[in-house]
Amino acid sequence: MDYGYTEHSHRHISIVSKRAGDILQELGYPERTVELARIAGYLHDIGNCVNRTDHAHSGAILAYEILKDMGMPVEERTEIMMAIGNHDEQTGTAVNDISAAVILADKSDVHRERVRNTNLSTFDIHDRVNHAVTNAELKIDSETRKIILNLKIDTNLCPVLDYFEIFMDRTMMSKYAAKFLKIWFELVINDTKLL
Repeated sequence: MDYGYTEHSHRHISIVSKRAGDILQELGYPERTVELARIAGYLHDIGNCVNRTDHAHSGAILAYEILKDMGMPVEERTEIMMAIGNHDEQTGTAVNDISAAVILADKSDVHRERVRNTNLSTFDIHDRVNHAVTNAELKIDSETRKIILNLKIDTNLCPVLDYFEIFMDRTMMSKYAAKFLKIWFELVINDTKLL
């Protein structure tokens, strides 16, 4: 599922699955809700097997049908469907706790390991920004009710401003997803708090 875009395979979905569950677990959600967030995170990009365009919506329908065939109760598969259908920054927003966790987990996976293009001379801005991120940590602090995305960007490869050029919509989506969970989203780049 990497048709010229950043990596959306097992590495990415495993990270999103774990982080989505960890967010809700750290915030004290019931274990079943945590498990549903992990399932939604694991399936969130399944729509890419149909087409990158509108992958959130086609993925929501695919996941719903798969989970139905597996016997999952309608209430649970609907929650997962809503999370998957709302994770894309062009068409989605946090509509339930699971969707908020999936959004935060998905948008926090910025890293050079996601770059599929191996030719530096042909990097587009997405390749450059992702390649420049040498470390991305998502920290959840339940006591202060904060979720912190801490990035290390090699500014020799890409200026920090380029990050905002392509990730501003994702950053704002993360901010609103955190607000949905009644926590505060912070963005720290190279030890400087920016949001």
